Amino acid sequence: MGFVLSVLYFATSYLTPPVLFGPLAAYRVELILAALIFLISLPRLAKSIILKTLQSMAVFGLAFAGSLSVFFEMHYITGAIQTFPAFLPCAFAYFLVCLFCNSIKKIKIIVLMLLFVCLFVIAHGSIDLVRGVPLTATSDSFNPNLWDMQHPYLWASLNVTGEFLYRLRGLGLINDPNDFGQLVVCVIPLLFIFWRPKKTFRNMVYVVLPVCALLIGVFLTHSRGALLALIAIMIVSARRRIGTLPALLIAAVVFVAAISLNFTGGRDISASAGADRTILWGEGLQMLKSHPLFGVGLGSFAAFCDCGHTAHNSLVVCAAELGLFGLFFWCMFLFCTMRDALAVSSPAKVSEADPAILEEALISPGMSRIEAVDKAEINRFGRLLVLSFTGFLVAGWFLSRAYVMTFFLLGGMVEVVYEIALRQGMIAPRPRMGRVLPYVGGLEVSLVLLMYIMLRTMSLMR
Repeated sequence: MGFVLSVLYFATSYLTPPVLFGPLAAYRVELILAALIFLISLPRLAKSIILKTLQSMAVFGLAFAGSLSVFFEMHYITGAIQTFPAFLPCAFAYFLVCLFCNSIKKIKIIVLMLLFVCLFVIAHGSIDLVRGVPLTATSDSFNPNLWDMQHPYLWASLNVTGEFLYRLRGLGLINDPNDFGQLVVCVIPLLFIFWRPKKTFRNMVYVVLPVCALLIGVFLTHSRGALLALIAIMIVSARRRIGTLPALLIAAVVFVAAISLNFTGGRDISASAGADRTILWGEGLQMLKSHPLFGVGLGSFAAFCDCGHTAHNSLVVCAAELGLFGLFFWCMFLFCTMRDALAVSSPAKVSEADPAILEEALISPGMSRIEAVDKAEINRFGRLLVLSFTGFLVAGWFLSRAYVMTFFLLGGMVEVVYEIALRQGMIAPRPRMGRVLPYVGGLEVSLVLLMYIMLRTMSLMR
């Protein structure tokens, strides 16, 4: 029951309550769902993996950092308390996956839910495009708010030639074309969970056709960040089979082909085209410099920015809004998740299952059932999660989406796969907090230095 409600909660968060529940959305269905899930989860909490992972501490640390950032910057106690309900609905996804998604089968159901969300948005946006969506912004009677209500799955903007460009988008958490593109890019590698060797028809139905539909969806977003994320996934995936240099060459050819096919809708990808964003990144680092400990306040980047825009970089927005204190916990979640994903994807770090552990689980009534998964399957799931996280991080480099639900969903799925391997004696236990904290601190410093060096280099090139 808890897992079904969790999947419904995820779908509601992505598609919004009015889409799924219609008039019932007025009764705050999402809050009722969250409350029901919370009550159901209490008996399972003690036996779950939540208390075993440092990511749980990182999530609470991020929530606490958000509250402190508002309190110290604005001296606003009520606002500091209100940051918790603003942040936790997305972070709640990590706990729900760890609590109720305890098998590979349930991970596949979550992937199918994400696929449904993507296809739902792609279908609705494509129907609008096929029907035709004339936009007469020069007309005195043009009402942009009314147009958005009539075409909620399309974003109208001007390209470099002054013509209107229609970009696919979702609702709620994915109401921006770049946000939707990031989600689609993350889902594409996960679909290969359903791939089976020598099952041509099955693979066509369950993998190839859905991937083609998702690629069309990414194209319709015209997101430059999503394109670069796809290229990064291609490089990381191909280098294991054909080597780094051939992978880079193939990626370069694909990139040129995508640009020639107008993948970005006429929007340029260059240092000059991204000058506005680098200015925002520079302002974000200045905010970090002036408010180093707790930042300028969760969600306050635009208010402190001269141009009134957000950073368009997940690292910068987290550092500027939450300071080094909050960035540390964000890096903790990222580091621990990527460490575990790389571990389960490595054949050297994963061994075959211990038959004694599986046998004991079968004959001991006090032990919970252990799902038997072989080493190859664990490695394959790990590699796909690494690819998905790669797409998320590369797209996130151009988006201010440091605390979105997709981040925490992927983190939860990584820990479920790691726990399945751990319970079968296939992988070493998670490292203790004392060993991890120095690496987290090093990652935090390295990321800030990387951004600073990038900005200095780009300023010298102008």
